Amino acid sequence: MGVGDPLGMAITHAIASGMGGMRTAGDLVARMQMTRGMKIKEAKEYVAKKLSVSVLELSDPVIMAEVRDDLNIGLVRSLPRRVKGIDAKFRITEILGIDINCVNRFKERVRTSQK
Repeated sequence: MGVGDPLGMAITHAIASGMGGMRTAGDLVARMQMTRGMKIKEAKEYVAKKLSVSVLELSDPVIMAEVRDDLNIGLVRSLPRRVKGIDAKFRITEILGIDINCVNRFKERVRTSQK
């Protein structure tokens, strides 16, 4: 029983952003392309502005590791007392000003359980 290509999303992300995914800002740029329909140049400029870096710095893994750590938006490696998973996605929604479906579903589940 097949489940599809387990690397399909990772490959799509890497190709769409061309910036190394979560090592840099590729995941954020790809997210802007997918959620807002931005072209890659526009998405890079938007993300760079939101992260207070230059467009060139978006693809620098050393600079972006520092930025991602400072903003607490997730790193490739898991570190103690640093966000991961849904916590990182919550921060990304705030910083980029976008909706992420799983974050919205999580918030709705919390609202429903509090009633």
